[in-house]
Amino acid sequence: MTMLSKQLPMYLRCLSRDHSINLTHYILQVATWFADMWDTEYMQNEIFKNNFWNDWQKLLGKNHVIQNVKDCDFTPIYDWCQNEKDKKKQMSSAEKKALREEKMKQEEKYKWAIVDGVKEKVGNFRVEPPGLFRGRGKHPKTGHVKKRIGPNDVIINIGKDAPIPECPIPGASWKEIRHDNTCSWLAKWRDPTKAKSSKYVFLAASSSWNGQSDKEKYEKARMLKSYIGNIRAAYTKGFTSIDITKQQIAVATYFIDKLALRAGNEKDDEEADTVGCCTLKVENVMAEGHNKLKFDFLGKDSIKYENTVEVELPVYNAILKFQKDKCPGDALFDKLDTSILNAHLKELMPNLTAKVFRTFNASFTLDDKLNKETKDGDVAEKVVVYQHANKQVAIICNHQRSVSKSHSSQISKLSGKIDELQAVLKELKIDLDRARKGKPPLKCSGVKNQSNLNPEAIEKKIAQTSAKIEKMQRDMHTKEDLKTVALGTSKINYLDPRISVAWCKRNEVPIEKIFSKTLLEKFAWAMDVDPDFRF
Repeated sequence: MTMLSKQLPMYLRCLSRDHSINLTHYILQVATWFADMWDTEYMQNEIFKNNFWNDWQKLLGKNHVIQNVKDCDFTPIYDWCQNEKDKKKQMSSAEKKALREEKMKQEEKYKWAIVDGVKEKVGNFRVEPPGLFRGRGKHPKTGHVKKRIGPNDVIINIGKDAPIPECPIPGASWKEIRHDNTCSWLAKWRDPTKAKSSKYVFLAASSSWNGQSDKEKYEKARMLKSYIGNIRAAYTKGFTSIDITKQQIAVATYFIDKLALRAGNEKDDEEADTVGCCTLKVENVMAEGHNKLKFDFLGKDSIKYENTVEVELPVYNAILKFQKDKCPGDALFDKLDTSILNAHLKELMPNLTAKVFRTFNASFTLDDKLNKETKDGDVAEKVVVYQHANKQVAIICNHQRSVSKSHSSQISKLSGKIDELQAVLKELKIDLDRARKGKPPLKCSGVKNQSNLNPEAIEKKIAQTSAKIEKMQRDMHTKEDLKTVALGTSKINYLDPRISVAWCKRNEVPIEKIFSKTLLEKFAWAMDVDPDFRF
């Protein structure tokens, strides 16, 4: 919540003094961000609460009457936040539509850029509003106050003769205007949560520039298919190399290829303690005997990677060797980093880097599964086949998601409808038997028009009801099966869209059943692919 309503009481109740305390507008706004999260999991996170208090205390000042966050009663502000949310929910469809149209009207001028005389769509141009940084998992900066980004924080990159975009805040001005044609960003500003990082505005994913970049990325991954045999032979030979660096390169490449691990980079103190293949610590890989290794670490976005896999004996022995005489927090691959690994990979294939393996294995898996599992059936059944193939990719790439809050209610609702239809089906079967004997149908039957019913009409109704039950059961099973995997990430970043488009054409499945409107725009370049395309 970035703006405060005039209805918000401009005070906070101090429990230790048993009276209300007036606060300045900004200090109260920060308190509002905190109170708005009162019923979330963040309130169980001591790091979040301590970071908030440290930042808020600086705003309050050393001699402020509030000396501990536990002295504050945030209930009045929390109640106000809930009331504001309820007001939004109670808005009519017409009111919501009017707000959307007004927002679109205001933003229209920011959505487009002229590049080499061609009108191109701009990507996300919105600046994150101020608030409390949340982060993922055990991020060390969770709870810190994110300052508001203003025009004086933003650097604009445009052509020398292009008109300077109007500053949206009267009296304010942009930090800098640049004319750098060696980069593709349109605007940038310092990330309020990372002093060394910047946020950027680029052209939209559907732009011709990004479309060409995507195509080149997938072509490189497809090229790897021709080299993969020799690469695997090379790293297999390296498992037993007497050169420890070469041995570590071989084992790391094996993990990146077989387990789709990210390469990993060194982190600074401002980032979450996440690791990739090259930054694995001794404690992240446990030898469990019988050539089995247990991996347990936080990957990108603090998503937990936990997997026990059986590896080749030389790999197992190499891991034991790398761990010998080391402490749990020591680097497993102490002779290796991503630059060394990528330099080696470029010797095996032009422009090859560790991340190409992830795209290659994801796309190869989807193509392989779709061509093995596709079966005859209606469109809905074929879409389920696609989803299960996509699920295998999500598992390989460790694309997880938490079970949605509405999952249980959705499953319960589907189950209830199935029970109702099965009861109707049972009655219809009784009616069919009665009709064949010349008896009238049951009054509680699922048939609306019961006059002059004949066996053929009831049989048709039975078939329709059975089809509905089958579809609902399939939907329920699919929802349950996919509840913890995120299918969208791989579609956006790792799956060659030509695989999906060609499969849809071969199986007469509308591409809209597989790709959202956004993905259709992003992958417009892939829509003309031949139906016989294989990765």
